Amino acid sequence: MPTPALALGHDGPPPWHWADLATTWTAEPVVLTLAALLGGAYLLGVRAFHRAGGRWPLHRTAAFLGGLLVWIWVTCSGIGVYERILFTDRAAQVVLLLMLVPLLLVLGAPVSLLVETSPEARRARIMRSLRSRPSRLLMFPAVSTVLLMAPPWLLYFTPWYEKTLSSGAWNIGLHLTLVALGVAYYWPRLQLDPVAYEYPLLVSLFVTFAEVIFDAGLALILIYGHHLIAEPHYAALGRTWGPTLLQDQTWGGNVIWVLGDLIGLPFLCALIRRMIVTGRAETAAVDAALDAEFEARTTVREAAREAAGEAGPATAGTVQDDEPQGTRPWWLDDPNLRHRYGGAER
Repeated sequence: MPTPALALGHDGPPPWHWADLATTWTAEPVVLTLAALLGGAYLLGVRAFHRAGGRWPLHRTAAFLGGLLVWIWVTCSGIGVYERILFTDRAAQVVLLLMLVPLLLVLGAPVSLLVETSPEARRARIMRSLRSRPSRLLMFPAVSTVLLMAPPWLLYFTPWYEKTLSSGAWNIGLHLTLVALGVAYYWPRLQLDPVAYEYPLLVSLFVTFAEVIFDAGLALILIYGHHLIAEPHYAALGRTWGPTLLQDQTWGGNVIWVLGDLIGLPFLCALIRRMIVTGRAETAAVDAALDAEFEARTTVREAAREAAGEAGPATAGTVQDDEPQGTRPWWLDDPNLRHRYGGAER
């Protein structure tokens, strides 16, 4: 099987085929090591949570482990083999590392699992660090959004891109940096884990629209800008198969545009689901508060009547009729709520 060293050899890189995505592999030791450590720690946390009597959602475990597997596949499969040979290949890798891998990791709620399985002292330290000023700054909507939108622009229009092509250390750094920035973006957006700065989830929808515009702008520049990125590197490969350098960059721009939008769809689904769950929880909390207040007012009035010598407990209707005008709770007159509290039709 071809490796980056062989691909960059004297005879030029071997032709790329779709089958390489599943049959051609290389080793990325840093990613493999981190994925093994993170996956093992997560599974140990799930085991500890179950031993404590809890039930950790299976879909969260699947999402987190799926994110680690995608991370390995993106860097070690045919994508990793040809990442420094084809512009299109690198473009797909950047989108997957920055958007899909972090999204799956965040959907696994690893910080919540860590908090739930930590001793009280460690849990307190974790929460204090999340409420610190650096955390609040990092999770501020504008800052976390820049962490996702800025890296692709900086990558393609600064020396950063060419360094990742010529240096193994810079290339590994890219594999780690993009995932870290993506996690920093999705963590406060979905708010599945404890966050330092809570803001309405509706804000995320508006941020998503801005993200689509920035991705489209970058793609259009790469497609129609007539400026070849890292042209000396790609020209020196002597590739005699596949697209020309200009076609390769055009395809890469389209990959950034289309693949970025496609990955945004599951994020929108997760965001909308989160909004529905949060809305239901808030509604249940309001209902519980209203029920408790009504019961408390009824108990107080019954006790007052009994103390005054009135026969029998006061009914809900009597309580309502005796209330002074202007102090009657609004929910007792609301047509959608008054039937729940015995409100009479007027």
